[in-house]
Amino acid sequence: MCSMASGNTIAEVAGLIGDPARANMLSALMGGQALTAGELARVARITAQTASGHLAKMLAAGLLAVERQGRHRYYRLASPDVAEAMQALMALAAGAPRRHHPVGPRDMALRRARTCYDHMAGRLAIALSDALVARGYVVMADGAALVTDAGRDAFQRFGLDLKDAHATRRPLCRTCLDWSERRPHLAGRLGAGLLARSVALGWVAPVPHSRALTVTPAGDDGLHHAFGLPADWRREDAG
Repeated sequence: MCSMASGNTIAEVAGLIGDPARANMLSALMGGQALTAGELARVARITAQTASGHLAKMLAAGLLAVERQGRHRYYRLASPDVAEAMQALMALAAGAPRRHHPVGPRDMALRRARTCYDHMAGRLAIALSDALVARGYVVMADGAALVTDAGRDAFQRFGLDLKDAHATRRPLCRTCLDWSERRPHLAGRLGAGLLARSVALGWVAPVPHSRALTVTPAGDDGLHHAFGLPADWRREDAG
């Protein structure tokens, strides 16, 4: 059971996220990679001294965690809960009245396939979720998701151990609203496992210095045969 947060506590956390510099830092960490204070300062377009103050506030609030490696300090999102909150805010922001902002190649790559903390997002994730539902491996309804017995067998063949919860409270399978597609994709331990295994197989590759993902020819073929991913999932000319 989780305790009910007070209005003041909610406002405090929302205020921290609501600062543009801090929001840009948190968004940069949605790729799942830990970044240094200098890298986060450049993302936010602020000085190192200003970034240090922002990072200290987010650490104190439990939004970030830090790891030391030699002389360096690497910052990451503190938990999947923070990533889920950021994803929900991104979806809300994407649905707000549009300002003129032409979609460039970088934006198109992110819309096609990207990381959402530790799982896949974009057209790829939506198409894969639809394919898993069509094969009866997953049931998705009303913002919830469930792995079927057939799905457990299929994911085990794929190399995922869904029984190993490691005493975590994180759900096995849940939905996450995709900010670019405006539809839910799969998250939870299943979503994280699908991404990690696909990267290990060389089916999906992270794009350097970006949240974007590239699906290799082997990935197109492998995801099609394993889970029924359609050949036209990219939909390059989709509006």
